[in-house]
Amino acid sequence: MTDPKDGALKPITPARVASELSKISAQRQNGELDKYEYEHRFSRMISELRDRRIEGSRAEILAELTPLREQGVVTAPDWQRLVRQLGLV
Repeated sequence: MTDPKDGALKPITPARVASELSKISAQRQNGELDKYEYEHRFSRMISELRDRRIEGSRAEILAELTPLREQGVVTAPDWQRLVRQLGLV
């Protein structure tokens, strides 16, 4: 969705990021995605987030995403990669 004022893409909510990350992680754990397809989707998600940005402050974004790591939804290496590549650390 674009912002009619400047034509830029609307930032994505932290809840949407958490939802999508949970979805692809569950698909990987259930065997619906092999490691290559998971890697492709994970990388594409990070790329899209860089382009569109995540709305909210760093604290708000991390508050939404941190439980995914704590609950084991996202592996520690994937978590580190996500927050590092999005500039959240």
